[in-house]
Amino acid sequence: MVPDQGLSYSFHFADTRHAMVMKPSLQLRVGTQLTMTPQLQQAIALLQLSTLDLRQEIQQALESNPMLELDEAYGEQDVAEPRDDDWSTEIPSELSTDSDWSDTYQDMASSGTGSEGPDLDRNAISVSLHDHLAWQLAMADVDDVERQIAESLIDAVAPSGYLEGSLDELTQGLRSQGLDGLKASDVERVLLRLQQFEPTGIFARDLRECLLLQLGALPADTPLLPQAKRLTRQFLEALAGDDRKLLKRRLRLDDEQLDQVIELIRTLDPRPGQAFDSAGSDYVIPDLIARHSHEGWHIELNPEALPRMRIQPDYAALIRRADKSDDNTFMKQHLQEARWLIKSLSSRNDTLLRVGREIMARQLDFLDKGEEAMKPLILADIAAQVDMHESTISRVTTQKFIHTPRGVFELKYFFSSQVGGEGGDAHSSTAIRARLKKLIGSEPARKPLSDSKLVDLLADSGIQVARRTVAKYREAMGIPPSSERKRLS
Repeated sequence: MVPDQGLSYSFHFADTRHAMVMKPSLQLRVGTQLTMTPQLQQAIALLQLSTLDLRQEIQQALESNPMLELDEAYGEQDVAEPRDDDWSTEIPSELSTDSDWSDTYQDMASSGTGSEGPDLDRNAISVSLHDHLAWQLAMADVDDVERQIAESLIDAVAPSGYLEGSLDELTQGLRSQGLDGLKASDVERVLLRLQQFEPTGIFARDLRECLLLQLGALPADTPLLPQAKRLTRQFLEALAGDDRKLLKRRLRLDDEQLDQVIELIRTLDPRPGQAFDSAGSDYVIPDLIARHSHEGWHIELNPEALPRMRIQPDYAALIRRADKSDDNTFMKQHLQEARWLIKSLSSRNDTLLRVGREIMARQLDFLDKGEEAMKPLILADIAAQVDMHESTISRVTTQKFIHTPRGVFELKYFFSSQVGGEGGDAHSSTAIRARLKKLIGSEPARKPLSDSKLVDLLADSGIQVARRTVAKYREAMGIPPSSERKRLS
């Protein structure tokens, strides 16, 4: 912020007998306004770039500025730089990237800066299955041999999520790549570890194993879970043939219990890999990571998201010893640009981390329980908490992603409008859509639930919504009305 000083004229009118006389006078007006310097504009521009776009910007800077080089550590390198020149003290210790920006970025200020997040049922991002598995492998603690085995197994995964080829064939292929003495049991040990990856059921060798992996991930107190596992393990053919008598006799269940077991199995995904679009997917690198420990949830920057830069120490030392020649002036200008870029990147990371932590602090129930526990959240809530403008929060959360145990999500995903509930309670639109999806997914096949019935069931849960709201959410999720669901069943 810099003072805006200027001279202004004010005119005073004096009534005389013959004429109206204007007397000019000088006044000193002192005020403050935000000056959009090129450096501040650079910091704001970097803040709104996606990680992939920012990588391209950094690569261009590395190629054009000899004062920059890659480094293995975050932050600005402590190197011998000139400290007594005026230009070297122009960079503040903290660089604010918070502003309305409407005067500088008119086109961006008018797009998506409302008080609500997107009102669509969006899952994570469109990422290929192999990329998703490779990301999880990069986060795993494995040695070089296990990593080579895991990479071969990932390459052998079909789009459906199933493992193609036998372990013997994969073992032979790995032996030909230099892993002499490798046993099929070694490959299977790595496979069992990879089967713990998301989505649950991945790396299965057949349908039975896929369903058992998903059942094994359910809480131990899930009703009739042991019976569902036994049915999957021993009687899938009988289930496919709808041999209810055999299933009831072998599992020792009555009709109601058998229906519950079958319904539990129907909630599983027989093709877990199909949720990933490998054809036209956009590769996304998460900016933040949500981790859980005995102390609770922790949100941190993804250390693999961006290249790390520093000032080239040899060139900086030459500048300090050199004279005021044109060459040295040229190098000083590049050094100043490099320092501004590093400071802008540091400010971007700090802002992103502050906003990401505040968002996830409001949505901890989502991490523990899923979409149905999502709370209402608008941009103004986060803006007030971190003392920033709403437009800043909008740009920070656009095309910025967080990796969670439930998947990779854009930060904007965690914003949703508020819907009133019984007794003054409020529910997020995301949670209501998740509840609707669950109700429709468990409805009787021959008697699907109408929108009016869905309204009643939501009311029983303390969620008061209009029928037209239910219809709007259902249509947004691509779910047909009850009459068409009955014909499709």
